[in-house]
Amino acid sequence: MLYLHDVWVNWFEGEENGYSVCYFHEWRREDKIELLDQVPLLYISHELYHYIENDMHELPKQLLDVIYRRAFTRKGTERIVMDYACVITDGNDMMAIDTIGYQIPIRKSRLIPRQEQLVYDMVKNTKILNVKFDTKKYKKEYHMLSMPPELMIGLTRRERQLKQLLMMALDQLRTTNNIEELRYWLTEWDPKQYPFIRYMDENKVWEELYQGTKYGWTEAHEDLCEKLIRGQPFLEQLWEIENASDPSKQKSKNQ
Repeated sequence: MLYLHDVWVNWFEGEENGYSVCYFHEWRREDKIELLDQVPLLYISHELYHYIENDMHELPKQLLDVIYRRAFTRKGTERIVMDYACVITDGNDMMAIDTIGYQIPIRKSRLIPRQEQLVYDMVKNTKILNVKFDTKKYKKEYHMLSMPPELMIGLTRRERQLKQLLMMALDQLRTTNNIEELRYWLTEWDPKQYPFIRYMDENKVWEELYQGTKYGWTEAHEDLCEKLIRGQPFLEQLWEIENASDPSKQKSKNQ
């Protein structure tokens, strides 16, 4: 079995989509970086890699058996065993995963560039691990709160986070399904439609609002998001966290 040593990881917990597990260039100073003393490296099929990277389902038992208690993290001088942790790659991309004792990849992390290159070199002449995995039974389902990757391409870490926050707020709006409220927010988003909005039913208004906001990220998206979350402490807290990580927002706030 192949092993990596002294692996720096930046765990993202509970993230089912790979685009939410940030690459090294998007790591932040306030992120909690951890050192893995030793971790097994598995070269797996593209289908299995995609399954693990972009979902939170149970890992194949065969894979769990292979990596069981073979990884160690270090805290000070203490070496602590990890039940199920490893680095996976399909030869094109890679990530570290840790189940924290469960059977699903609760924590995921990208690697630093130097270790990425090391992984590519190590698997260059290695055969893919043959893991029994029925691809026919698996189909990734995307939805409003778990958007398809093509709707996140080109966005920064902050923009992706705020877009997910906007979708959470819109989801609450849809759940309430108050026609007057829906019309108000569509007018905020697209004032030019005002003459027609009052004749739309809730389904039409919702469709116009969602279809209009799901692509890209602009100042208009940010403005709508900030207004939508007002008075909702949990969402406001998430908003503050993202703005705290943006130097330009802090600068304008202090002026």
